[in-house]
Amino acid sequence: MSALAFQDLTLAYGANPVVQGLTGRVEPGALLAIVGPNGAGKSSLLKAAMGELEPVSGALALGVRRAQIAYLPQAVEIDLSFPLTVYDFVAMGLWREIGAWRSVGAPERARIADALSDVGLEGFEARPIAALSGGQRQRMFFARLALQRARLILLDEPFAAVDERTTGDLIQLIEGWRAAGCTVVAVLHDLALVRARFPDTLLLARRMIAWGPTDVVLTERNLSRAAAMVEAEARAPHESASAAGRGAA
Repeated sequence: MSALAFQDLTLAYGANPVVQGLTGRVEPGALLAIVGPNGAGKSSLLKAAMGELEPVSGALALGVRRAQIAYLPQAVEIDLSFPLTVYDFVAMGLWREIGAWRSVGAPERARIADALSDVGLEGFEARPIAALSGGQRQRMFFARLALQRARLILLDEPFAAVDERTTGDLIQLIEGWRAAGCTVVAVLHDLALVRARFPDTLLLARRMIAWGPTDVVLTERNLSRAAAMVEAEARAPHESASAAGRGAA
């Protein structure tokens, strides 16, 4: 069974389609990058997998329970004024497992310490989350993800606005998750990073342009086609509105 499958999937916000007619399968243990121009529907696809956006038509099938999915959205909204420490924030990754009332015991504390160490935040446990840099905060998010022990991990632009060293460290963590049997799907814009570290890629431009081995998908011809398709889709409503206006006149 695939970890995630799409069958003629169409997604939309109101009357505006953002993904059209997508068919494909993400196999268990895959490390898949989703790339495409702005407005290509990449983030919407992850939201649909999380149940936050219902299909207009077609189907989306999960090979895991939703409780076995970890999701890092592009913009994580946290109240930095709330007096929360790094340790407490990361420990929230255990919530599904231990619930709201069970205390954190020695085994859980050891896992939290390991997660913080894996992302390079040992020694930051008592630091307020507001005191972290952008890169440190992203490391913290990854530590919380690690505690969820998810089988399917969805990441939306996980390396945006972080430095090269942080990106390298987090990529190693992702590859470790994959080696442990997780399926990882990441929306990315850095094509050099995708070519270097992601074996499979879905190139999306509201419709699928190509899906397969990264070196086959990320050709100049495919990239140009994706850019032209999104530009044409974005231009079409304006042209229709202009034509309607001329007709009314």
